[in-house]
Amino acid sequence: MMSVFSRGSRPSHLLRGWKWRIFLGYLALLGVSHIVRGVRAVDRASDIDSAITVQAVRADRLLSREVRIAYREYGSSDKTRPTIILVHGSPGHKEDFRSLAPQLAKRYRVIAPDLPGFGNSTEDVPEYSIRAHASYVIELMDALGIEGAHLLGFSMGGGVILNVTDIVPHRVQSITMVSAIGVQEAELLGDYHLNHALHAVQLTAIWLLKEAVPHFGMLGNSILGLSYARNFYDSNQRPLREILMRLDQPMLIIHGKRDVLVPVEAAIEHHRIVPQSEAEFLDDNHFMVFQRGAMLAPRILEFLDRIEHITAAPPEISDRAAQNSAVTRSTAAAERLARAALPYDPASIPKAVGVTALVLMMLIAASTLVSEDLTCIAAGVMVAQGRIDFLTATLACFLGIFVGDILLFLSGRYLGRPALTRVPLKWFVHREDVERSSAWFNRRGIVVIATSRFVPGMRLPTYFAAGLLNTNLFRFSIYFLLAATVWTPLLVGLSSVLGAEVIKSALLARQNALLQIAVGGAFVYLVVKLAIRTASYRGRRLLVSNWRRLTRWEFWPMWAFYPPVVCYVIFLALKHRSLTVFTAANPAIPASGFIGESKIEILRGLSRSNGCSARASIIGNSLDLNSRIDVAKRFMIENGLDFPVVLKPDQGQRGTGVAVIRSAEERDRYLSNAPVDTIIQEYASGEEFGVFYYRRPDEPRGRIFSITEKRMPVVIGDGSSTLEKLILADDRAVCMARFLLNKHRVRANEVPAKGERIQLVELGTHSKGALFLDGGWIKTPELETRIDEISRSFDGFYFGRFDIRTSSVDDFRAGRNFKIVELNGVTSEATHIYDPRNGVADAYRVLFEQWRLAFEIGAINRDRGVRPSSLWELLKVLTAYKKRPRPVYT
Repeated sequence: MMSVFSRGSRPSHLLRGWKWRIFLGYLALLGVSHIVRGVRAVDRASDIDSAITVQAVRADRLLSREVRIAYREYGSSDKTRPTIILVHGSPGHKEDFRSLAPQLAKRYRVIAPDLPGFGNSTEDVPEYSIRAHASYVIELMDALGIEGAHLLGFSMGGGVILNVTDIVPHRVQSITMVSAIGVQEAELLGDYHLNHALHAVQLTAIWLLKEAVPHFGMLGNSILGLSYARNFYDSNQRPLREILMRLDQPMLIIHGKRDVLVPVEAAIEHHRIVPQSEAEFLDDNHFMVFQRGAMLAPRILEFLDRIEHITAAPPEISDRAAQNSAVTRSTAAAERLARAALPYDPASIPKAVGVTALVLMMLIAASTLVSEDLTCIAAGVMVAQGRIDFLTATLACFLGIFVGDILLFLSGRYLGRPALTRVPLKWFVHREDVERSSAWFNRRGIVVIATSRFVPGMRLPTYFAAGLLNTNLFRFSIYFLLAATVWTPLLVGLSSVLGAEVIKSALLARQNALLQIAVGGAFVYLVVKLAIRTASYRGRRLLVSNWRRLTRWEFWPMWAFYPPVVCYVIFLALKHRSLTVFTAANPAIPASGFIGESKIEILRGLSRSNGCSARASIIGNSLDLNSRIDVAKRFMIENGLDFPVVLKPDQGQRGTGVAVIRSAEERDRYLSNAPVDTIIQEYASGEEFGVFYYRRPDEPRGRIFSITEKRMPVVIGDGSSTLEKLILADDRAVCMARFLLNKHRVRANEVPAKGERIQLVELGTHSKGALFLDGGWIKTPELETRIDEISRSFDGFYFGRFDIRTSSVDDFRAGRNFKIVELNGVTSEATHIYDPRNGVADAYRVLFEQWRLAFEIGAINRDRGVRPSSLWELLKVLTAYKKRPRPVYT
């Protein structure tokens, strides 16, 4: 049998000394900050005029949860007057209309709500999208008995009222869009997926700022809060074009020509595709609704009055009234209907200004990290198209290139240079050569950098080498600055001067070619790889192995399976008012066997089990090799043992480093590579079972919680198939194919004789290939009594799993003739859950029950005076265990 051992490298631990103290200080400040925020929290409804309670909304469904909507009603509350509902933007609140609403209230009933998430309404709601807000507006109308209303939407509120019209068109009498959003093409980058990615980054940044920064509530009322970020992240503007194209209600559009948040091109497009709409384009900005609301009121009132026919239009607007007599799509002029039917013209995409320009600059700068030249050319094309001005494009490219240069330099300094000192490269690199290269680069660096800027493929190795060779950062920053200053405007300017159409065609052709190459190459790679896999029996069966490990929960990695268990443990910790009370479950074992406990000490604790425990001894790692071998020989002689024996680390988990040793040569090889204290133990033959036991300290008898029947997978030779093929053909073994093929790689091409049984694994560990079955049928009163006697002989043990081997199942059920090879503490599992017949829900149910018992037993022992380990002590144990090198045996 071949064995492979790895000492493993000692991991570097960054959280030491002052860094560790800073981290703990940050956690303390963060905790105090959250407490202060909770204490300072005030009732958001303290200053509201009115409020109603409605049902929460998610994905157009009403939930049982309640949401409070605050609103303000202006002017007379006469319900016979026509109603206009004012919907604010994001971020915003009802007070945005404080100068406009009183003017409208002279002739109308005016309602201005705080949308959920804003103002004095409920802050935390399931969904913040414009569609969900539309549902809240409809619920508000229902609660206030408003059958129909005129809707006015400001900014994001425009998207809300368009969705209201889409849901209940018969209840919307007219629409007024003031600086309002609408078609997706005019929003930020014009593409939903790009915008969604940007909103995701924004949401993450705001969440981290609010939750991960100790601000003590000072950011609690920040205008750019989570509600604002969620509002745009949850929303989808793509349907708004279709809503606008079938809109039949009268529509007034008011927009500022100097709007930097919602470009005026959006309003122009809305006016085109809604042929009955009226439009006013003012020489103003985005915020005119609450800066100059009184100025907007006459135009809005004129529009509403004409729709309502409340008063005759004044003489000075009679001509306009005649021109705008069309109030529905069906009465619109034929010319406007024809224009509305035309497809969208991409050339009408607005020039990037304000926030859009800033976002585009960041994207251009980030793109230079992928390809400087293509990004500069693309930026030049956008300049020629009028999408962005030359200065903005050049500055974005310059910043991205300069930052990229510095990052490459720092990568060489802090990643490449340490490799020269830590990795044994003396056969390839001499220190004298490095020093000479550094001196030369400091003298001639400007020439090298200038040359590399114009030679494709040279920038990365040159700038990385500049950092690696320990050159002066300040000096080379100047070189980088000069190179970027010359190259960036030259390439951007050349691209823009040559003309949009020529460059655009060339660039698109190149981009399409690159895209085709990338997609085609990826496709060919996948096809070839899949073809290679499926062309052989081994490849096909390994694909089956991958699929089964993905679809069968028993093979899921711990990080994927354990989160629900962790959540339940946190619940138990809150219930018992201690996160670590379970470490008092076994006072006889350090931390109750959380991790890293000494197995030899536990076996010694079972010494009064009347021969039921497998004999074992410890071989210290501090001994030299000959002394270790002598200890192993002496143990075998004194106990009358012959091979095989078992060697394993004194502190280990999940079968790591456990080996069945069948010869002196294997023993010596193991001990020569063992990096830790090693246990030598008699080999117990026969079938293996896992018996999970527990006893509450205040009960006279313990119980068996679970029994696992461990079966070692076996394949049977047919006289013609290799061992590899037998493993791959077996329905169970194929699930662990890669592990088993590696374990038996020496014999993989052997052809076992017909009928020959080959046991694939010898250790009863699930992660090493053993099959675990529910062994409840093994349990008998006699066995339970015997296990209880053994457990009670180990003073201070109440909870854990025995790994037991027996040569006779009947004797084992009778409570005799078995050997305990290991006892695991509080973090051991009731491993019968891995029976393939069990579903994942069954597994969680058992583990929840197991942890409930661990916490209950720990709590009882705590009340009896046993001190649980502190969280700090557990972290120290865990850190020490992870630092400890562990052998890997295959």
